[in-house]
Amino acid sequence: MNPIYSYQVSSKDGQIADLSRFEGKVLLIVNTASKCSYSRQFSELQQLYDKYGEQGLEILAFPCDQFNHKEPGNNAEITEYCKSNFHVTFPMFDKIEVTGTSIHPLFRHLVEKAAFQGYDLETEEGRWMDHFVRENHPALYYGDGIKWNFTKFLIRVDGEVSDRYETTVEPSMMETKIRELLKQR
Repeated sequence: MNPIYSYQVSSKDGQIADLSRFEGKVLLIVNTASKCSYSRQFSELQQLYDKYGEQGLEILAFPCDQFNHKEPGNNAEITEYCKSNFHVTFPMFDKIEVTGTSIHPLFRHLVEKAAFQGYDLETEEGRWMDHFVRENHPALYYGDGIKWNFTKFLIRVDGEVSDRYETTVEPSMMETKIRELLKQR
């Protein structure tokens, strides 16, 4: 069994879920925060799920409150907010930690397999995010760890990490790569 499928996570209702149930699918794993300004990405994530879910794309959302406390609610509140504001139907899991000493093993694996490549300094938003994290959260900036909410990891059908996309990359910008990976099913 591939390492990505050997991980267990807690569902939003506290039940243990094996990632092996997603074996053979293209996965997009995202650390989310419903009160973050990047929560607008929920809409595009849902559009991708609507378009490619039946073709084998699964989006797995992991709420996290480690970046400026932008996910303060409990699992029920988070789920309700995302359903009512963004019409989210893809799987949402228990709130977890994606950085630091209590990092969830899944996210430890993801950052080990996909290094931080920096923000796209060719875009205004990339330059802003790079400056924001460097100036306000320098301990987060260095190394390969998660830098902020809505870091996205695209997983191939064989369970290996294909790509890492930082906060400022909109989900729609990954569509071509998603289609490419779905053809490998």
